[in-house]
Amino acid sequence: MNYQNVITIEPGKRGGRPCVRGMRIAVADVLGWLAAGLTPEQILGDYPELTDNDIRACLAYAADRERRLVTATT
Repeated sequence: MNYQNVITIEPGKRGGRPCVRGMRIAVADVLGWLAAGLTPEQILGDYPELTDNDIRACLAYAADRERRLVTATT
């Protein structure tokens, strides 16, 4: 999934954290809701401005960041 058109970073918004389409909903918010057990359908019901594609973009962004982490070795 190409999340680059969905996930935005603006210095003055949410402390420069990655957000969904310039809104004040951060990627971390969406990931936290999913981690808490909410389904995508529940999230979309609570936040109708989001789309299923937005949720997938948050997951893809997080997966891409995870792949880029450098693991320290001893």
